[in-house]
Amino acid sequence: MPRLMLLDTASLYFRAFYGVPDSIRRSDGTPVNAVRGLMDMIARLVTDYEATHVVACWDNDWRPQWRVALIPSYKSHRVAEIVPDGPDVEVVPDPLEAQIPLIRRVLELAGIAVVGVDEHEADDVVGTYASLAAFPTDVVTGDRDLFQLVDDQRGVRVIYTARGMKNLELVTEAVVVGKYKVLPQQYADFATLRGDASDGLPGVAGIGEKTAAGLLGEHGTLQGLLEAAEDPDGGLSASVRAKLSGAADYLKVAPAVVNVVRDLKVPSLEETGAELVPVTGAARSELELLATEWNLGGSVKRLLDALDRVH
Repeated sequence: MPRLMLLDTASLYFRAFYGVPDSIRRSDGTPVNAVRGLMDMIARLVTDYEATHVVACWDNDWRPQWRVALIPSYKSHRVAEIVPDGPDVEVVPDPLEAQIPLIRRVLELAGIAVVGVDEHEADDVVGTYASLAAFPTDVVTGDRDLFQLVDDQRGVRVIYTARGMKNLELVTEAVVVGKYKVLPQQYADFATLRGDASDGLPGVAGIGEKTAAGLLGEHGTLQGLLEAAEDPDGGLSASVRAKLSGAADYLKVAPAVVNVVRDLKVPSLEETGAELVPVTGAARSELELLATEWNLGGSVKRLLDALDRVH
């Protein structure tokens, strides 16, 4: 059966960079730990979860200005430099930055589709492909924001990497409910209310996870909750009403920031060449040459072997 795998690529290569010793370098001293780690991750994921199609979703803009215009604090703590009329520069360690071109080249040679959309994050690309997918889909990420995409009926799961590749967690609807007491389709509203310091989202002061989950359990959606707050008979305490009222401006704009975009214009899986096939010819030769020239060790062989086994 076909199975699509959507990679939150930056999430994975950051994890590879910090998880593989930076002593692994090319003979000229250039670090290659993120490249090696990412290839090993992909080889294992493709094999263990039997992916037949893979898209490496890319951050063409990791902090889109349209999101910043709505919530100025959005990811502001991760900005290294503001770029007028262009994507801001993210704080990325120089040894990782140096590896990103090679990561792109290795993915290209391996035949793994890389897709990004201008003015959008990889999350939005993931959200679009997950919504369009005609067969079961696994989203690989360390970002819990993408739990909002989980859908048992359509076979959309998250392979959650936050605890490392040795402790991967397969997130289904039951897992989301077990963790947060909300359904996946409520998760974005839940995150809006709770806030998320890692993304610079303030949330509603005085409403934490437990309260947010309880309010959504009773009212279904953020919109339903806000309607109840306007209704004298809506069943909300004066305290909760005051908290929601105090955050009214934030709550008007936050859903557009927190919800991933699901309707981007992206190439079809066929157009991207997302179906995995064995690497042959000049591409295989170049990958094997890179393995020697760049001290990529056995990671290239493991990736090639994984792709050879797909068909």
